[in-house]
Amino acid sequence: MALSNPLLLSSCSFHRLNPLLFSRRCYGTKLSQWHFNSFNHRFFAIAASQNGVFTSPEVAKCFDFASEERIYNWWDSQGYFKPNVDRGNDPFVISMPPPNVTGFLHMGHAMFVTLEDIMVRYHRMKGRPTLWIPGTDHAGIATQLVVERMLASEEGIKRVELSRDEFTSRVWDWKEKYGGTIINQIKRLGASCDWTREHFTLDEQLSRAVIEAFVSLHEKGLIYQGSYMVNWSPSLQTAVSDLEVEYSEEPGTLYYVKYRVAGGSKSDFLTIATTRPETLFGDTAIAVHPQDDRYSKYIGRQAIVPMTFGRHIPIISDKYVDKDFGTGVLKVSPGHDHNDYLLARKLGLPILNVMNKDGTLNEVAGLYCGLDRFEARKKLWSDLEETGLAVKKEPHTSRVPRSQRGGEVIEPLVSRQWFVSMEPLAEKALHAVEKGELKIIPERFEKIYNHWLSNIKDWCISRQLWWGHRIPVWYIEGKDCEEEYVVAKTAEEALAKAQQKYGKNVEIYQDPDVLDTWFSSALWPFSTLGWPDVSAEDFKQFYPTTLLETGHDILFFWVARMVMMGIEFTGTVPFSYVYLHGLIRDSQGRKMSKTLGNVVDPIDTIKEFGTDALRFTLALGTAGQDLNLSTERLTSNKAFTNKLWNAGKFVLQNLPSKDDTSAWESIADYKVY
Repeated sequence: MALSNPLLLSSCSFHRLNPLLFSRRCYGTKLSQWHFNSFNHRFFAIAASQNGVFTSPEVAKCFDFASEERIYNWWDSQGYFKPNVDRGNDPFVISMPPPNVTGFLHMGHAMFVTLEDIMVRYHRMKGRPTLWIPGTDHAGIATQLVVERMLASEEGIKRVELSRDEFTSRVWDWKEKYGGTIINQIKRLGASCDWTREHFTLDEQLSRAVIEAFVSLHEKGLIYQGSYMVNWSPSLQTAVSDLEVEYSEEPGTLYYVKYRVAGGSKSDFLTIATTRPETLFGDTAIAVHPQDDRYSKYIGRQAIVPMTFGRHIPIISDKYVDKDFGTGVLKVSPGHDHNDYLLARKLGLPILNVMNKDGTLNEVAGLYCGLDRFEARKKLWSDLEETGLAVKKEPHTSRVPRSQRGGEVIEPLVSRQWFVSMEPLAEKALHAVEKGELKIIPERFEKIYNHWLSNIKDWCISRQLWWGHRIPVWYIEGKDCEEEYVVAKTAEEALAKAQQKYGKNVEIYQDPDVLDTWFSSALWPFSTLGWPDVSAEDFKQFYPTTLLETGHDILFFWVARMVMMGIEFTGTVPFSYVYLHGLIRDSQGRKMSKTLGNVVDPIDTIKEFGTDALRFTLALGTAGQDLNLSTERLTSNKAFTNKLWNAGKFVLQNLPSKDDTSAWESIADYKVY
């Protein structure tokens, strides 16, 4: 395929393309110093033509980009994408960001394939052993959702009607049938990966690495279990990461509700303002600011929670309360609000959960038990109006947390989960940048990286799913789950440990949860090379890798976690450079979305303009900056790639015969400036 950036035409402009590839110096280079593969480069055109791979340059008037796929397949079949370790001991290695196995190609994929392929082909031509490791991610939530919907639409059955083994078997069947779609599309983009080293995050090698990592972190005291506030997805019925929750400003309603003061007159009441009145059943206190004179006389007394048959809660004071929001009175619902949860832990308040895991209210809500949270909100407000406890409601715009996967409103919920203690890991990752062991390009993202790691929270790694890496923890039948368990690499090892501690008649069962998909992805740069077997040839030859190229939007999701895990398990940063690209937007600078109808399909684009024109267009972007994609740019760049074809045709037509050794030696000695 044609070179994908015009800056390659000028050696003095190389540095502007990518500082990882080119220095600012301009100097002459002998063609003989370039290595075009393990075979003699003067026979390349002849060998390819004899195999019917390329169109004869004497016949074709323009480049037929319909031939791109055939050319690519020939390259791959000849083994040109594999690293040649005989070339030296300074390899150039990139781990491909593994796309979801459920995915279809989008412009983000096209961007990373383009940029990484430029880097890989450049270093391969320079003669370095070059490895680009491909693979896919099992995408726990996304894949389970796809298969559940397929079963519902095609067979009319729900996941819970199958056993766990039956369901996961169906998912594997789906993966075998459809999971290769994204890989074939990436190949269509011309990605010169070593496909013999392709990995899947649930394959045997990577699964072994995941178990090793969990057991090791637990032995070091960095993995623990506890009941804490998490982001809960009611429809998926699983916890989701803080990073997987997207907040959007949405119109809603602010409800004003009276809380009568116990033992007071009819005029003694406090009015609270809330966007979620259904959580009042979980109130464990009413809080006011200590310097708010309006309510100082009520501090220390009791308030009556509406619609709870007279349940009393204390009226307290705390500087956390915002006097200027609403009425200046805060209902404290620590089981359903992150800030209230922290306040309750500080003050020692009890925590009440009023929500079932499917988003319906539980028995704590009394007469509203069993109602969906949004249905309960409507009915509760109606009942409050009838009892005279509803003051008013008014339009209000608030930040609504939604699941990045399903789009539903996330429910803050206290739940027993597994967590990774992040501060000790983050400290090492911060030092890696400070000491220059890791360089982030563009440099401005180092500040963002440092800020996130300096304020990091513990990572909730358990997910209530069936598809994924099962947590390697076994509980003891009849014992408290939180206290009595064993961590082991296999069921046999777990049973042996349990028998040693509890006797030979002990019975055990495995934790039903799976690990967050990002846990296995965090091990990607070294698990794909053989870790935890540090004697593996690929690990010894190619780790640490050279560079990680990806979108700036997953700097926290993936990049920072890989740095932390790489240092923890291998003692070194997993790559020396992080190169971040921007997002692809439409011609008007808008984010591409199905709602706006402005999504551009890369495969359709390739059919119309060719792979080279698309890659050339994407390569014109600046590191870390978003790129606007337009038909006009693609049309112009299609014409430019054809000019490259004509230039190549001119060269091929004027090359000496393969037997003219002296002519080829003269060409090899020629200096390029």
